[in-house]
Amino acid sequence: MKRDTRLIHAGRPARAAGPVNAPVERASTVLAASSAELYAPSQGQRTYARGGLSPNTALTEALEGLYGADGVSLAPSGLAGVVLAIRSAIEEPGDALIVDSVYKPVRRFCDEELPRLGVTPRYYDPRAGAGIADLIGEETRMILLESPGSLTFEVQDVPAIAKAAKARGVATVIDDTWSAGYLMNPLDLGVDYAAQSLTKYVGGHSDLLMGCVAARGENARRVAAHAQLYGAHVSPDDAFMALRGLRTLSVRLERCGRSGLDLARRLEAHPAVARVLHPALESSPDNALFKKQFSAPAGCFSVVLKDRGPREGEAVADALELFGLGFSWGGYESLVLPCDRQLVRTAVPWRERGALLRFSIGLEDVEDLWADLERALGA
Repeated sequence: MKRDTRLIHAGRPARAAGPVNAPVERASTVLAASSAELYAPSQGQRTYARGGLSPNTALTEALEGLYGADGVSLAPSGLAGVVLAIRSAIEEPGDALIVDSVYKPVRRFCDEELPRLGVTPRYYDPRAGAGIADLIGEETRMILLESPGSLTFEVQDVPAIAKAAKARGVATVIDDTWSAGYLMNPLDLGVDYAAQSLTKYVGGHSDLLMGCVAARGENARRVAAHAQLYGAHVSPDDAFMALRGLRTLSVRLERCGRSGLDLARRLEAHPAVARVLHPALESSPDNALFKKQFSAPAGCFSVVLKDRGPREGEAVADALELFGLGFSWGGYESLVLPCDRQLVRTAVPWRERGALLRFSIGLEDVEDLWADLERALGA
């Protein structure tokens, strides 16, 4: 089956008649038929709800179909998913190469928690590409990617980095939230662990928190073991809603991506805008790389305002009426985020002088969104 068909049918009940969706089972205790079954369950049999009930199993099966993965482990948030992937990838002390555009909460985990595990984080240029080979040392245990960067939208040369890592026996982890595993499949490009925040495009309705890690072969087994070790669990109700969102992922991504690119092009021509950071724009330095790795754009991008500092950027965000102010993205509604307060760089200085605003374009009419943007930028 083609990918869009798999998204509709994967993880659904096998019977020909009955409910079309997996039932929501709410339980903590799962009873066994015998002591033998309790301690040696048969294939697929759950002995405790932390291992996931019907909607959890259906969701992981559907996500496995999306990624072509041997296993998908769920986590209670996108951050928890990335952390689970990192802990699965790092098996002994050493150092880890972290992309400089990494999501700030993940950066905090790398700065504060990795040293406690005997791992030193080293940050690298998002555009290092095959040059990452020069940074890999004898003690390097993992390379963390995020493509595009969630604030500044640099596209990484994922195949080149994965190839260099494999040549040295180094594990690779990617935060794949922007593509939702649909616009790009990192596992097909050689990455070992693909994590994403299901909170964003997969959930799609701004009503759940969840993450996942997809992997193949021994890597999938390692993630499952770590998920069990750390007690990672998501509620059956949230799993049901994430699965519901997954069914319409393709049409929502297409609409958000099309509207986002339309608005990005209009903003690029606006006199108040210095730069639009959107890899699908022909003016982007990453456009050629984007076309090689992604099938289409998502609806999330940033702009640098011309001759306006952070406080003025926040005033523009406050003036918008249809764009909510919020940290998340990928839902049905459009959002704006003033980014200057959370922008952190250590490997490559951020040299843009204007305020940085990130937009997540939702499902509203694009002309209404444009009118809102024009009014706020001209105020």
